Amino acid sequence: MTTDLEILNSLVARIFRIEDVTSGGHNDPYLLRYRGQLLNGTEDSAAAYDQLAEALKPHGLMPLFRQVENQGQVILLVEKLPAPPPSNPRTNLIMFILTIISVMLTGAQIPEGVPIPEDILGLLVLMVRYFYTGWPFALALLSILLAHEFGHYFAGRYHKTNVSLPFFIPLPFFSILGTMGAFINMRELPKNKRTLFDIGIAGPLAGLVVSIPVLLIGLSLSTTSIIQPIENGFIEGNSILYLLAKFVVFGQLLPAPADYNGLSPILYWLAYFFTGQPVPYGGLDVMIHPVALAGWAGILVTALNLIPAGQFDGGHILYALLGKQVRRALPFLLVVMGGLGVFWAGWWLWAALIFFLGRTHPETLDEITALDPRRRALAWLMILIFILVFTPVPMVGM
Repeated sequence: MTTDLEILNSLVARIFRIEDVTSGGHNDPYLLRYRGQLLNGTEDSAAAYDQLAEALKPHGLMPLFRQVENQGQVILLVEKLPAPPPSNPRTNLIMFILTIISVMLTGAQIPEGVPIPEDILGLLVLMVRYFYTGWPFALALLSILLAHEFGHYFAGRYHKTNVSLPFFIPLPFFSILGTMGAFINMRELPKNKRTLFDIGIAGPLAGLVVSIPVLLIGLSLSTTSIIQPIENGFIEGNSILYLLAKFVVFGQLLPAPADYNGLSPILYWLAYFFTGQPVPYGGLDVMIHPVALAGWAGILVTALNLIPAGQFDGGHILYALLGKQVRRALPFLLVVMGGLGVFWAGWWLWAALIFFLGRTHPETLDEITALDPRRRALAWLMILIFILVFTPVPMVGM
């Protein structure tokens, strides 16, 4: 063991000025703990990690780089994790096929004047009858979701991080979209914050690149009409980006109210944007085409994924940017969601999910290597994009 310790110490000393070494006990998650300083500071920490990781492979060990408050830099040597077992793509394919069917059914266009059954079985029969009419909506929506998830997937593959193929979630009867979206699993810890950042940002960026043209094409296929009360109907909520897209296509901010209820246009729009009230009955709005609905949903999905908490893409991006300081944003986020929940109750569910599940962030193997200037600039750009795509009231009931 003395010889092994000398060898390991010499390997670590190539990249690290060792101040003290501690052996791990039965309850410690490490074999050896080194406290000190990287020889080249943090300027070349990523290369230092790669060098040490490669040198430790013959010994069945791997390093963890940590920045510990009041203790400085720490290197932990732990047993190398076994490779994840190969995944079975059959499950992914089956769920994707079921999601195609589910989205096609949900997107089916029932001709005007055809009575809508109130029972589930009758509704299903009618949707199956017009199943083929759901293809424009399904093609548009699934293109956005595929772009988002494969953005994550290919970024993970680029960084040699084991990630699963996308899992799609069908939901035909209890969702206006026919799906609860999709997700991938990171099956191992990312190497450092740069890797985590790249995997986290790739999905929203790829999804947005597809969502915007889909939205503009869909709006060009849409018409405008007067807003009338509809039982169980809703008006899609507005983000800044969605408002701008409608302005580009129709030349005005929509929905355009019949009157401003004694308010200035600016005050009216601020109130409506954040509360969805009052519903502008008698005003002009978009009679949204299914392709436009898919584009709007893509913008909404991007916003939800960019929520800066926990395992969301926004949580990964913000953690990569700020490290553990990101936890300070959680109380503010919960207060904001609690307030917005007054106008759309769905935010209370999201707040609960984040409170119970969104307080943990994925640590990386190398916590010392920080984002480079280009990635830091991209992180701030994504914060701006989040502001542009965030929809305070996703659905306005009628």
